Amino acid sequence: MTSTVSIPSVRAYAAHAPDSGLAPWQYEPRDPRPDDVAIEILYCGVCHTDIHFVENDWGMTLYPVVPGHEIIGRVTAAGPEVTRFKPGDIVGVGCMVDSCRECSNCRDGLEQYCDQGSVFTYNGIDRPTGRVTYGGYSERIQVKEAFVVSVPDKLEPASAAPILCAGITTYSPLRHVGVKPGDRVGVVGMGGLGHMGIKFARAMGAEVTLFTRTEAKVEEGKRNGAEHVVVSSDVEEMEKAAGSLHYILDTAPVEHDLNPYIACLRVDGTYLLVGQLTPLNPPINPVPLLMGRRSLMGSLIGGMSETQEVLDFCAEYQ
Repeated sequence: MTSTVSIPSVRAYAAHAPDSGLAPWQYEPRDPRPDDVAIEILYCGVCHTDIHFVENDWGMTLYPVVPGHEIIGRVTAAGPEVTRFKPGDIVGVGCMVDSCRECSNCRDGLEQYCDQGSVFTYNGIDRPTGRVTYGGYSERIQVKEAFVVSVPDKLEPASAAPILCAGITTYSPLRHVGVKPGDRVGVVGMGGLGHMGIKFARAMGAEVTLFTRTEAKVEEGKRNGAEHVVVSSDVEEMEKAAGSLHYILDTAPVEHDLNPYIACLRVDGTYLLVGQLTPLNPPINPVPLLMGRRSLMGSLIGGMSETQEVLDFCAEYQ
């Protein structure tokens, strides 16, 4: 691919205001680069983050916005510097399309924590051009090779799409703390992230407890691999779970009280927060942290090598 090639407009779905919803739109793509992979988009997952950006819930949306960062597609062309992909390959693009590639975090495979800020697949700013990036609610996309992952043949492409956000978001913290057979892992929330968290923890050999606010999720939780389900609104059930877990993966995206769940950790237990981006209310009581040497840890998606790893993991344990 070279910049002298005429590039047709990209058809997409975009929001133009917080209350506009999505509607057909076209945009002119940036010129291709030597290390670009051109991708025909086959599937794109719908992430709740997409809704937040469409409606500007976090006050940072750059309109028009084309959401979508759980992208599965087919390679249609590869630049002269591309070595890992060829036309016809089935590939994925997740939450990032670039980073500085030079800071210590990037060199360590932690591009999501780039010192200069990673460039998100949509609503980001392309470094060379200063243009806004547009995501997977579109017919095609071109992405730097380093930010494209290979989809294993064993994975059904449509089912693989959510792994690129919901999957890596829950896999990364569990992998980071080293969940292993015999560990007891709690999962707070049974939404898109919670489903993934339960499955990953089970595949890693852990005994899994689901915390849910509603009885309606009890059977669903067990069907997805939770050995135990605690209805968090039941004080007696929460008291029985106190001090029982090595790790808790909190996937709930809305404001909620973390303190009752923290009390369910054992000494040296770790609370993994991946869902809530708003201020904590009520605030965390430090006494249970101090008295139990418990830790509170946040986690943001995963780097590119780990994103490939989670796809390979899913292919092995599907």
